[in-house]
Amino acid sequence: MYFDSFDAFLRMGEHGLYVWMAYGATLLVLLSAFFITRSMSRSVEENIRWTILSRQSEQAAGTAQTQRQGNES
Repeated sequence: MYFDSFDAFLRMGEHGLYVWMAYGATLLVLLSAFFITRSMSRSVEENIRWTILSRQSEQAAGTAQTQRQGNES
């Protein structure tokens, strides 16, 4: 579609308000989805790190206890 001026482009034949609101709403939904997904991904990664570290510390504690029992015998 060809417009004579930038103002005519923004008004889009008197439908500009609806068109730009639709673009704005779409952009809002896409940005929200992006940021929510990123936040959830970071949370899952942190939970995985926490689980790995806690299991490693449990294994280290178990190994140390086994070594102490072996030295006492």
